[in-house]
Amino acid sequence: MRTSRKRIRKIVLVAILLLIAMKMFGPTWTPPIRGANSISTLKQIEINGTGHEVMIRGKDRHNPIIIFVHGGPGCSEIPYVTKYQDLLEQYFTIVQYDQRGSGKSYHFFEDYSGLNSDLLVDDLLALTDYVEQEFGQNKVLLIGHSFGTYIGMKAAAKAPDKFAAYIGIGQVADHVESERDSLAFIIDRAKQAGNLKEAEQLELLRGPVERGESYTPRSVIRKYGGAARLIDDNGDYYTGFLFHPEYNGLDVLRYVKGVALSQERLLQEETEHDITHLVRKLDIPFYFVMGQYDYMTSVKAAKKYYEELEAPSKDFIVFEQSAHYPQFEEKESFASWLQQTWTQSLQSLFITLILPE
Repeated sequence: MRTSRKRIRKIVLVAILLLIAMKMFGPTWTPPIRGANSISTLKQIEINGTGHEVMIRGKDRHNPIIIFVHGGPGCSEIPYVTKYQDLLEQYFTIVQYDQRGSGKSYHFFEDYSGLNSDLLVDDLLALTDYVEQEFGQNKVLLIGHSFGTYIGMKAAAKAPDKFAAYIGIGQVADHVESERDSLAFIIDRAKQAGNLKEAEQLELLRGPVERGESYTPRSVIRKYGGAARLIDDNGDYYTGFLFHPEYNGLDVLRYVKGVALSQERLLQEETEHDITHLVRKLDIPFYFVMGQYDYMTSVKAAKKYYEELEAPSKDFIVFEQSAHYPQFEEKESFASWLQQTWTQSLQSLFITLILPE
């Protein structure tokens, strides 16, 4: 009896170790989508001399293409985003990718000393060329989120011929103005919550924030609902890392290394080279999409930038229940808005570009 129990314990231990090994080093994939013309791929593509992880999903590969540019910097959305983009996959072919040095595009022995936003812009433009050639389309819809809007705006300004339109979700704008708004928000919320000592401590940040020397603490913004209100954005990463098949344990390590690599240097670049000075005009339609309670990137600062930015057409959309993730927090409303916007404003442009002669 005692021998039998020892044997069972050994079997259980071996099974647990095998499961850990499989999660750590096992193959990764993205779940299939039903449909004769559907596409669901996850693979490395060489772009400008380095491997980029690219996930492409959609019910019909002939649908219009969207390229999403993730934020962070370094915060890939591939580990969890399939739970939020299922409605969009019905009408669009969705391209998600890990930027150079981020997530599964981080390579342990690669030299990243030259990493900057211009390099990420060139990677995005090369990816766009690849996607357009692969699917036989001449233009795609470009969507950036958070810091991804910094990359997206620069790409749209540099090569407008590649894109039908640009959409900035949680759009970055004047850095100091945005951080000032965020700091005022959390100080006010701390006072309302009766956390007066915390409010006093936060008040000490006012000088450094207004001089562009410091960021408003993201953990405190998150604490008071300025990051997400209808989802658990950090929890999405944990469940994605553990249970979604797109990342294994080694990829999680790559993710952590990529965040450590890119955040400080790219955020410093954004601070020193404000997007409101770099891009003053777009030659394509653009849309800024904000959550009403977003204090990771200030709605007020984004609106001011929107009013100053020239373009053939533009619109400023606010989702009233969301913070920094309206595309996730109100995914049904966002999908409906995007489909309607496509139908009304963009479809006529694509008819002459996509339909075969």
